[in-house]
Amino acid sequence: MDSLLAWILRAIPFGTIIMYGALGEILTEKSGNLNLGVPGIMYLGGFAGFAGSYYYEHLSPNPNGAMCVFVALAACIAASMAGGLIYSFITITLRANQNVTGLALTIFGKGVANFFGVYILNGASYTAAPLANSMFAARIFPFADKNAVTQVIFSYGFLVYVAVILAVIFGKVLNRTRVGLNLRAVGENPAAADADGISVTKYKYLATCIGAGVSGLGGLYYVLDYNHGIWATTGQIEALGWLAVALVIFTTWKPYNAIWGAYLFGMFYWLYQFLPDIMGWKLAGYVTDLIQMVPYVVTIFVLLGVSRRKKKENQPPESLGLSYFREDR
Repeated sequence: MDSLLAWILRAIPFGTIIMYGALGEILTEKSGNLNLGVPGIMYLGGFAGFAGSYYYEHLSPNPNGAMCVFVALAACIAASMAGGLIYSFITITLRANQNVTGLALTIFGKGVANFFGVYILNGASYTAAPLANSMFAARIFPFADKNAVTQVIFSYGFLVYVAVILAVIFGKVLNRTRVGLNLRAVGENPAAADADGISVTKYKYLATCIGAGVSGLGGLYYVLDYNHGIWATTGQIEALGWLAVALVIFTTWKPYNAIWGAYLFGMFYWLYQFLPDIMGWKLAGYVTDLIQMVPYVVTIFVLLGVSRRKKKENQPPESLGLSYFREDR
């Protein structure tokens, strides 16, 4: 029982990281933009949030925890949305290839974060922002340890619950509002939406930039909460970014599915560590490597199933990955 509880408590924070990335990408793809720069945007958001909180902690004579959270969130969202704006300008205004632009943005985001991270590390292998970590990782429910159920539900920092709330909001906006209907129309058939008076460019820009801002929160959560407020030049954020892209397919582009899908991915990801304890097995090293592939393998099977069933509601937007040129109508 203890191993199962520990497994769940490890899976939910992990799933929160990729939930943010997936939610941002779902919103972006609903507009018809395929942004494969999610890993780079998560890098930008994670580093900018860490850098903002780090310098605030070290330069302020009496740093305040609430202000530290505000600075980190503001820096993260600004940097992430700037990455989304770069992608939008290149793919929407200049109509460049979306796949190539997204991959370039991933390389760019990681490079920028690691380049400026050198100045913070100052020759060390890692550095930390302890005040920011204490604020982001603080439990907001004091009764979390009452029993196993309350531990599973209430043992996390506030960004875990913000992710769930955002998923619900995105689901309601996309399915029950005029703005969501217009956005989905732009993603399905931008020419028809344009003919109906909907500003295709505005919706694409807004969806992509807001989606990038949300994805960046995944990087911020990883650094300041999940990774204990430590910044190091590793490639872990990039790997999580690609897992978030896989989660978009797994959820069939539905924000509500991102909630349970993200946590299921977290369970799959940590399966190799807790399966031996739960089942009483001893696994060889190569078996644990194979088990870590489970989230990606499951995504492949989901994609195959969706392709075979061809249900409209489970398909990606028809114009996904295609640049819109008004004169081609």
